[in-house]
This record gives sequence, structure tokens and C-alpha cells, in this order.
Amino acid sequence: MLDIRPRVLLFGELLIDRFPDGEVLGGAPFNVARHLCAFGCAPTLVTRIGLDEAGARALQVLESSGLPTHGVQLDSVHPTGVVAVRFTSSGIHRFDILPDQAYDHIHPRLARIAAIAAQPALVYFGTLAQRSDSHRALRHMLRAASGQRFFDVNLRSPWIYTKRLHWSLKQADIVKANDLELNLMSQLLDLRESSAEAQAELLLRHYLLSGVLITCGAGGAWWLDESGWTKVPCAPLENICDTVGAGDAFSAVFMLGLLHEWSIPLTMQRAHHFAGAVCGIQGAVPEHNHFYGPFISEWFSSG
Repeated sequence: MLDIRPRVLLFGELLIDRFPDGEVLGGAPFNVARHLCAFGCAPTLVTRIGLDEAGARALQVLESSGLPTHGVQLDSVHPTGVVAVRFTSSGIHRFDILPDQAYDHIHPRLARIAAIAAQPALVYFGTLAQRSDSHRALRHMLRAASGQRFFDVNLRSPWIYTKRLHWSLKQADIVKANDLELNLMSQLLDLRESSAEAQAELLLRHYLLSGVLITCGAGGAWWLDESGWTKVPCAPLENICDTVGAGDAFSAVFMLGLLHEWSIPLTMQRAHHFAGAVCGIQGAVPEHNHFYGPFISEWFSSG
């Protein structure tokens, strides 16, 4: 039977998020892939995990979530990625990201093969997995991949490299960042603009982008393209558990809107609503698919 689900290719880290009271699978590309899969897309995640206990658990989670594993490479030398997640007294999360993990060594040829097989409508990539050898694999993959390119900036100190940021922006069609990352990008790239709006306009023109998407947490989000601005206002969030993965949730639904050709205002509203709901659970993705049910019923029954 022909699979007509929208195809998305995602590149980057698959890792274990270690919370004070337990572990969950994480990494921005995985989080986005997990959401897209639940919403009826066909994602291919290109990543690398260790031949260790954590890697075995990761494969189990992928399979139980309905995510294909043919893009997941196995590494007999380097361990599955681990991030320690800490919370401040105000509930803000902090990450301790370990170096030299399996996702730092994604194999270029295997990444290229996955891209050719996927034939995606959308390609997603970020910055963290470019900090080491995997940058070469991303180059190979993008040369082989069709589809619109969605660059989720996701800057993580100290793994921030101006040359690779510049290169990534040149590869992108759409750039998504939060308001703090937009300001940091402007400093790194010497954009010499003080306001966020002017910074985004300069990015749009300089890198010939289709659009710039900026999230502002509880302050809402805004989008800029050649037609102008679209803003979604802040909305009060209730019953917040943590904010881990909220940006990834926003990215996933924005990409879903692109794939289904929703209007930008409607896409922004839905993305903001879904990101807020994710803040009500622990971690970046829900344990069970029933979490997605109300969104699927609302979005796809109303068109």
C-alpha cells in the first residue's frame, strides 16, 4: 500500500535526558519527530546511538512510539548521548551536555543513504549535533535531500560556533529561534541591529530566507516573511510542570502546518497552544498517544 503520509527528514541528537527523578528519551530532533509521528507524518530520524543499555532503551522507545529506526546508526565505540537536566528555584531548566557522544559521530554515507530513501517534503536540523564529526554527515545529507529546510537554531553553550551557524543559515529556508537566541545570533554574526524586528529582517534579507520564526516563551511568538509580520500574543499557562521541550513542540506543529498548508496565523495559534500543553507534562514528549487525541480531533476534523 502506498504511504501518502507527509515525509520529514530530521538530523541530529538522540539522547537520554536525566531528570532529578528519572530518565526520558530526548534531543530536539527526536522530540520533533515523536510529535510529527503522532500527528500522522512519516518522519525519518538520522542519528547515532551507542551499543549500550541506554541505546537499547532508546530503540525500544522509538519502536513503541511508532518511529522507524532505519535512520538510527549504532556505534560500538561512543556512548549514547546523555544530558543532565536541572531546575532552578524559578522552575527554569538547565542542561549539562556531555561531550563526545555517539550522535557526534553520525556516518556521512549512511546519512546520505537515509536522505535519498526518505524523499522528504521537509528537512529539519539544528546546531548541537554539528559540534563535532557529525557536521560532515549533515553536509552529505543536505546535498542528497529534497524538500524545504527548517533550521532550528537551538544554541547550547559552550557548543556555539559562529562559522557553523553562518553555514547553517545559508542552507536554510526557514529559521526558528527563541528571542534570546536571536539576540545572541545577532552578536555572533555582527548584525549591528538593536531591535529584534530589525535583526530578523536582516537575517531574512542576508540569507535569502523564506521566513524567520521567533518564539518568546509565555510571551507568544512571531513570524516574518516577505509579506510581513504575523504575531501570536501571549497566553497565560496553567498547571506548568516544566518547560522542557516547549520549543520543540512549537517547531513540530509549525512544520505540521507547513505540510498541511494551514495559514500562518492558524499555524502559529495551534503551535502556541500545543507548546503550552507540553509544559503541563514532565519532559518534552508524553508517555501515551492519547495526549495528542484532542489536538487531532480539533485540527483535522475542522480542516
